[in-house]
Amino acid sequence: MNGVGVHGWTSPESVDQSATTLPAVVRETHTAYIVMIGDMVFKAKKPVRTAFLDFSTAGKRRAACLREVDLNRRLSPDVYLGVAELTDPQGGPAEALVKMRRMPDSRRLASMVVRGEDPTEPLNAVAGLLTGFHQRCRRGRDIDHDATRDAVAARWRENVDEAAGYGDGTLLPGVEVDEVRFRACRYLAGRRELFDERIELGRIVDGHGDLLADDIFCLPDGPRILDCLDFDDRLRHLDVIDDAACLAMDLEFLGRADLAETFLARVRAESGDDPPPSLIHHFIAYRAFMRAKVSCLRHTQGAADARADAHGHVRLALRHLRAGSVRLALVGGLPGTGKSTLSRALAERTGAVVIASDHVRKELAGVDPGVSCGADYGHGLYTEARTDGTYAELLRRATRLLSRGRSVVLDASWTDPRLCAWAAAAADRTHSDLIEIECAAPRSVAVERIGHRPPGGVSDATSEVYDALAARYRHRVSATLIDTTADLPAATDAALALWGETGERPQPAPSVQADEAVSTPGSPL
Repeated sequence: MNGVGVHGWTSPESVDQSATTLPAVVRETHTAYIVMIGDMVFKAKKPVRTAFLDFSTAGKRRAACLREVDLNRRLSPDVYLGVAELTDPQGGPAEALVKMRRMPDSRRLASMVVRGEDPTEPLNAVAGLLTGFHQRCRRGRDIDHDATRDAVAARWRENVDEAAGYGDGTLLPGVEVDEVRFRACRYLAGRRELFDERIELGRIVDGHGDLLADDIFCLPDGPRILDCLDFDDRLRHLDVIDDAACLAMDLEFLGRADLAETFLARVRAESGDDPPPSLIHHFIAYRAFMRAKVSCLRHTQGAADARADAHGHVRLALRHLRAGSVRLALVGGLPGTGKSTLSRALAERTGAVVIASDHVRKELAGVDPGVSCGADYGHGLYTEARTDGTYAELLRRATRLLSRGRSVVLDASWTDPRLCAWAAAAADRTHSDLIEIECAAPRSVAVERIGHRPPGGVSDATSEVYDALAARYRHRVSATLIDTTADLPAATDAALALWGETGERPQPAPSVQADEAVSTPGSPL
């Protein structure tokens, strides 16, 4: 820096190095040069222009520095001290620098995680700080507009297209990128109501936008969160759980999925927010793919580890897109075969919502669930018309939940192929995975179970009803048989295997035909 005048900060030669043991360090990112001298940090923007930022002139770099300080003071006002200038004695334009208080690298959250420390308490403090920040964040229609289903879909499109183009299309595995595109599209296609609901709940804010463990410092007097996304306001206009999902993604990438779950649970507890698990998976996937794209850019700039990072982040995105697929599970079978028990166990393990036909049938009739309405098969509450109405209501409720990102388990007999077709149509309309399970047990076991049911239960089934249904029953070839005569854990594990398989099924690579198939009415992509 010889021959350069500095305003707003002390020259390197006169910094009191005796006041600190911190060494002088120069670092470089894909958009900035960072100089650490003593207990101060100075950041200069690189004169670069990319698809998502423009620092090509001194004036634009100065505006970016001012913006960075203003935005980051919302979370760490004692760290972002202002904007300094480097002046050129030969009359060239001054260069703006972000002036910051230096943070101890040993207290960086990412460093703590890599060292194997237990950062649970600092993470709890981060969750509290983030939740309080979100409560104060600016909200408004302009911010909501950038977090609609269609806006999120547009960002997915842009990111996938950009990432796929790096290295002449060879840097990332094409099959994996194709599956990311397909799964992100499919989730969003059926979830407009979910994104509308999040807006109505006031969950969209002008937030941080890039919450990574590398930019969080766990100090004795509380955490400091740095380096919010400052180059494009639209990318900071997001769902609060999207903001939190970014750090969860980063913790998982660092090998601590347990910390990611702990952090998200704390955020939900602090905020009182209850987003569906599928939305959290979706946003973690989005954040992972964003980091994959950044790693692709770093690779073009010569970073040795960037290719491996990009591949790792794409795989992380895929895991969460698969886990976040919304599912409609039909758990059927004859009376006494254990479908209600299995439905509850499956829902408990997956976070799905159970809707039982026995409850809905009596609710529609205005009858208390514990009141017996026993009648011969096909009579009373069990006529064909009553049954059709019950299943129609089951699927109406399921559709509402599916469109809001909640997976559903429907506990009913599912012995009528016509009604099964209704369910398949509901899954198609909401772009949800359909799982069909048929509980099976010998007649002797089923009848014994029916006979041992306590009084006041919701089911009206008897051994006579079992025999009447069995006489008409035909196994659905589309359903997977699960033997429920074994213990419940074994049956539940079998159901969970089916649940997981729906997320693992290979998807078609994008083509005109595949895109047309996905872009049905209501699809955003």
